[in-house]
Amino acid sequence: LLKLGLRAMIGKGRRSQAVIDAMKEAGAVYFGATGGAAALIAKSITRAEVVCYEDLGPEAIHRFEVVDFPAVVLIDSQGNDLYETGPAAYRLP
Repeated sequence: LLKLGLRAMIGKGRRSQAVIDAMKEAGAVYFGATGGAAALIAKSITRAEVVCYEDLGPEAIHRFEVVDFPAVVLIDSQGNDLYETGPAAYRLP
């Protein structure tokens, strides 16, 4: 999907190094949203459409248009990974 133009993903877990490398190559970012905040997050979605795999229901691939979307960049287009840098900033020496 990254090779086909995907530039942003929303998820809830770590990405493998292979995915991070592909994201860097494509200039893509990975967003995470606060768990349990679906009702708040849904208010930011102004348009949604299924792009493919409609038979998968909520696991289908969607295109969303959002305004003031409450998410955090977990992995940026340079490969900086908050799952690594966040805990490292607070690790005791």
